[in-house]
Amino acid sequence: MPQEQEQQLYRERPSRLPGAVVWTWDAPDHPPQAPRSVLPDGCMDLIWTAGRIVVAGPDTHAFQVEPQNRASCAAIRLAPGTAPVLLGVPAHELRDHRADLADLWPSAAVRRLTDRIDRAPDPAAALERFALDRIADTGPPDPRTVAVAEGLRRGRTVAATAAEAGLGARQLHRRSLAAFGYGPKTLARILRLQRALELIRTGLPYAEAAAAAGCTDQAHLAREMRDLAGTTLGAYFAPGDASANSETPQPSGSSTTA
Repeated sequence: MPQEQEQQLYRERPSRLPGAVVWTWDAPDHPPQAPRSVLPDGCMDLIWTAGRIVVAGPDTHAFQVEPQNRASCAAIRLAPGTAPVLLGVPAHELRDHRADLADLWPSAAVRRLTDRIDRAPDPAAALERFALDRIADTGPPDPRTVAVAEGLRRGRTVAATAAEAGLGARQLHRRSLAAFGYGPKTLARILRLQRALELIRTGLPYAEAAAAAGCTDQAHLAREMRDLAGTTLGAYFAPGDASANSETPQPSGSSTTA
């Protein structure tokens, strides 16, 4: 599918929920035949498609979305550490997994929520309203968890981030599993890769993007790309690859299958 058409089908906007993004995908009449690779980004998504709500857990590697699963949907992408508070489920239980919300919550409650979003004139806004109301009830994520994610996003070392948050190594690892789905070193690697890809999208050469993102050199970035994304920089940024060249990263959970 041409890049311009792909960008028209996918839309996103900042959410009123801090750190979150509301996004929608309008499936084309004739979907592409090739699967789409969605890279890990440290986030978790709550995804609505007619009659169903799916939770996309935190990924440690690229997730393949098959063409038949790319139905029209509306979703909210939650910043690292937010979804476990909103859902009441530790992130590590959903790592590398897509789960129906009905498998995590009482079916009657999920049915009422799904029906409400199904009937809404703007399902994305209705899903966002649910997330806002839910966080108002549960309270926000632990400030130390937020500080850890922000420190790692800015490229701070795990040791420096732990010290700034006032956490010992074991405390940090335990909290990270529950909040992010994996340890702080894995989250740091994922966020560093995303920083590098964002810089490359702006036109920065691979070697300069690698250095600016915190990699030791371009070879280091190339290894991380293979390990976390399952592909090479050249293949990912090949002309005509809408996912690579899009101005906005594609959603981390744009599949409607568990």
